[in-house]
Amino acid sequence: MRETFHIEVLGPDGEEVVTRLSIRVATLEAAEERALRVFARARVPQRREEPARAVRVIDGAGREVFHRTRFEEGD
Repeated sequence: MRETFHIEVLGPDGEEVVTRLSIRVATLEAAEERALRVFARARVPQRREEPARAVRVIDGAGREVFHRTRFEEGD
């Protein structure tokens, strides 16, 4: 069964949501993979003045189920 997840990319301050999208996927792992792809695009230098700080995945119940910062990625 497919579940709805919300992916939020957080700006340089770590609080402001600069991108939010909703996806329907079968597993949390698929949502995490999609979140990491969105996060990689959000960190491209031409996209914003400063790179995005983090990405998070929120499930349909509103719980944060995945969180990754750019510092964990090795930037």
